[in-house]
Amino acid sequence: MPHQWYGVTVDCLDPERMVAFWGTLLDRERSDEMDGDGWATLGSRHDAQPRITFQRVPEARTQKVRLHLDVRVAEIEAGIAEVERLGGASTGERHEYDEGVVVVMTDPEGHEFCLVEFFD
Repeated sequence: MPHQWYGVTVDCLDPERMVAFWGTLLDRERSDEMDGDGWATLGSRHDAQPRITFQRVPEARTQKVRLHLDVRVAEIEAGIAEVERLGGASTGERHEYDEGVVVVMTDPEGHEFCLVEFFD
């Protein structure tokens, strides 16, 4: 069997807040896999998309995370507004390319991720 990526785990202070934010943003359902005290999970290892698990840790993020998610949106300004409505924020960093736009955002705990709009 070839290697296959099936999930990612995010360290955080509040798994419940994070699963609510990311579940709404990505339209993913919470599952009971890796769910319990200090854990919350979106999706399943049996889904077509990788699952995302949030794990409670005692310390807040203090440095730039070296791995981030890219989230494709149909319209960048609407995507930014949704992230902000859900409790995330824009970093103010925006990149314009011939093929689309990338805007660096943060979730409610400050984890950076990118919203990406492709011009088709």
